[in-house]
This record gives sequence, structure tokens and C-alpha cells, in this order.
Amino acid sequence: MSLRARIAVPEETGPGREDGHLVASYRAKLLEEIDLAEMSALAAAERRARLERVLGHIISREGPVLSTSERAGLIRRVVDEALGLGILEPLLEDASITEIMVNGPDQIFVERGGRVEQLPLRFASHEQLMQTIERIVSTVNRRVDESNPMVDARLPSGERVNVIIPPLSLTGATLTIRRFPRSFTLQEMITFGSLDEHMLLLLAGLVQARFNIIVSGATGTGKTTLLNALSGLIPPHERIITIEDSAELQLQQAHVIRLEARPPNVEGKGHISIRDLVRNSLRMRPDRIVVGEVRGGESLDMLQAMSTGHDGSLATVHANSAEDALMRLQTLASMSEVEVPFEALHDQINSAVDVIVQLTRHADGARKITEIALLESHGRDPYRITTVCRFDARPMAADGLIHGRFHYFPLPRRVADRLYLANQPVPQAYGVASSAEQLAVRHTN
Repeated sequence: MSLRARIAVPEETGPGREDGHLVASYRAKLLEEIDLAEMSALAAAERRARLERVLGHIISREGPVLSTSERAGLIRRVVDEALGLGILEPLLEDASITEIMVNGPDQIFVERGGRVEQLPLRFASHEQLMQTIERIVSTVNRRVDESNPMVDARLPSGERVNVIIPPLSLTGATLTIRRFPRSFTLQEMITFGSLDEHMLLLLAGLVQARFNIIVSGATGTGKTTLLNALSGLIPPHERIITIEDSAELQLQQAHVIRLEARPPNVEGKGHISIRDLVRNSLRMRPDRIVVGEVRGGESLDMLQAMSTGHDGSLATVHANSAEDALMRLQTLASMSEVEVPFEALHDQINSAVDVIVQLTRHADGARKITEIALLESHGRDPYRITTVCRFDARPMAADGLIHGRFHYFPLPRRVADRLYLANQPVPQAYGVASSAEQLAVRHTN
């Protein structure tokens, strides 16, 4: 392999073991020549500039002879290794990448535009990967070792990080970094094909009329992105409390209280769960409660809040369909330490949930709202769901994209009346269901 290929790391080849040792050698020389105490007192930009100058002198003094591009490539990689996250640093600077997945030292995958691809990059060794992982988790005062082989944390810059190492991971140390794109409005999401104008009008009316909305979907379908966009429709004068495991929501209203769960510290103490925060939020006089994701016993507290005066609340849940979302909520609520009969949980969901917005990520990577469903059952009745909007997909076309169309169905009279009382129009694409149409609902136990 040529020196240019080893340093510049072109996309078609990527770095190998030899390249990693070259970078490690210059990194060691760089660390020998700098004063770490002096470096720590500098701002990040000044620190990088100082290291680049020192390394430039080392290369000029000791060789080899390099072209301008080769020299710049080597300096960039060595400084990234010494100061940043090594070969991951350029990936974190690439705005098109939403997820970085490291499966041991030899495999690095990224997600771009909803599609996963493997990059021609690898770490020089397992030890180098572990050094990178330790550098990441140390920024959030966490540690990873055999006694604590699994870490889930959020970086100060906002990325969500998951680490799992041997002996739990049989493929070597595994690192997943999830980056979150900037927040989008529903109008912007229309340009992506995630929804259309008729759906936007309906969702806006449902939020303004204070319907309780559950955003449902599998991992990576864009639940948080949609939740953030929906929250933008909440009137600016209302007091909103957001509760998240890892803070991702970016609400623009003035009166927003952001709460984030806290994992236990290195001694296993100080854990604050989402359930603790949901309970506390009820004492904070919220107009709306927005829960980034319900995944445990906190769903019971959320359901109780929704059905006892905190209407207009929003939350997300992992589920593959609207019916599945209801069963998932019921199961999660049963995980609470409070023993509540399953029938009572069923009644609670019928009282609390108004709307389920189902998201799907299609084979072409596109994320779409595939269903807007209304929960029409009451009390101990079996769950009855009315679909008011559905996306029907066609097989993947020659261009590699999924095409289809949105279909709309009449709104139940109860929903139309509630929109009317909130001074929200019923979009013409839907209309109001007749008595016969009202009977066309789905039942699930």
C-alpha cells in the first residue's frame, strides 16, 4: 500500500493495521513533546491548532517527505487520535450520517438517508477501539469494564451512545452512536413524503383540540422527529414539561421545562427513572406532558395523567401497528410495582388514549406516517380502532423507491364535534362518518 493510500484513507480502500500503527507512532511522538497541563488550559480550537503545529514540526524534522495533501491527511488523523475519537471523528462531522455502528475493531457501519452501509474503515486493534470507547464514556463520568460491560449514555453534544463489551458481546467491543438530525416542522416533513397536507391539517386540529396522542413505530422510524414536530403545534402560552431518557426534543415554545432521567453513577447510586419524573411532573402544574418514550412502569403514570385532566399530552412507544401499540401500553403499565388488574389497565387505556399515529420505515429508507387511528372504545369494551388515514404502499419501483398513496376516511361524529368545540375545522378530505360508517371499526382484545 502506498504512503498516500495509508495517510489519506481514500474511501475505496480505507486504513489497515499498518496505517493504524503509523498513526499510533506519530501520536506517541506528539504526546512526548507537548505539555498536557498547558494543553488542558486551552480552548478546544486552540488546543487542536497547537497540536497541529507541533506535529507539523515533528514531521518536518523526522520525515518522511510528503506532499501537501499527504501531510494534511496524516496531521488530521494523528490529532483526531490524540484529541478526538480517531477514525470516528470525520464520521461525527458528516451531517448526512445519523447512526454509527462499530461491531468490533474490523467493522464500521453507518446509516445515511435511512440506509445502512459498511465503510472501508477499521481500528488498528481491539485496544485502540477500547481506548476510544473509554474516552467517550469518560466524558459523561461513566466507566466500562468487565464488571460494568454495558453503558447507555448521552454525550454533551447530544449524541446517544450505547456500549457493550465482552463477555456480553461475542463479536468484540460494540459501540453505537445515534446522532439526531435537526428538528423538522410538519411542513418540512411533507416535502420528504412522510405525510401530506390533509394529514397535517388533521394532526394540527387534534393537537390544538387537546387529544392525547401516542406516536407508535419500530426503532428508527422517526418517532422522536415526529413527536418534536407535533409539539410545535402546541400553543405558545401553555406550560409544557418534556420527560426523556436521553434529551432529544427541541421545543421552540417559551414555557418549556425539560426533564431527563439519570442513570446510576459508578457506585450504582443516584438513579432517577422516567417514572420518577412523570410522577414529579404532575406536581409542576403542566398544561401538557410530553414523554419521549414510554418503555416501562411509567406508562401507568402517564395513562393516569392523560385521563385525569392532563389532556393534550404526547408520548411515543415501540410498536409495529396501532393495535400493537395498545397491547404494548397495557403490558408496560403492568410492569409497574403497583399491582393493577389487567382489566383495570384496559379501562385506563380506553379512557386515556385518543389517537395513535403509526410510523413505518420502508425498504427504501423512507419514513412515513402509515396510519392515523382513533381509539373509539370505552370502559371494559374490547379495543375498537377507527382508521381515518392510511398509506397504501406499492411494490418497490425500478428507481428503488417505495411509492403509494394516502387514503382518508370519515371522522367519527364524536371527534368532529370535539374539533368543532375547539374551533378546529374538519378537513374536507375526511368528512364526518354516517351511522353505518361508524360501525366499521376494528376490534382487538
